[in-house]
Amino acid sequence: MLREFWEKHPDSSIALQTWFHDVEHATWNTPADIKAVYKNASFVANNRVVFNIKGNHLRLVVIVIYQHGVIYIRFVGTHEEYDRINVATI
Repeated sequence: MLREFWEKHPDSSIALQTWFHDVEHATWNTPADIKAVYKNASFVANNRVVFNIKGNHLRLVVIVIYQHGVIYIRFVGTHEEYDRINVATI
């Protein structure tokens, strides 16, 4: 999903690749672990976390399954696109 987005929006590639690299090497056992690195992350219902990417130009929504160390990317897009989704159910 990230690759598809940055191929369509090349100006987002560095920011999204940086986020991916950080997450790939992270161990998030609690929301506090995420907040330690991403102070602007927002926590929503159903284990959704919203990240502001590329200087707050993009939004990235993931589901974090802390007990298994798994992250599912559910959405990446502009603020305008983000405003049209229901973060808690996407």
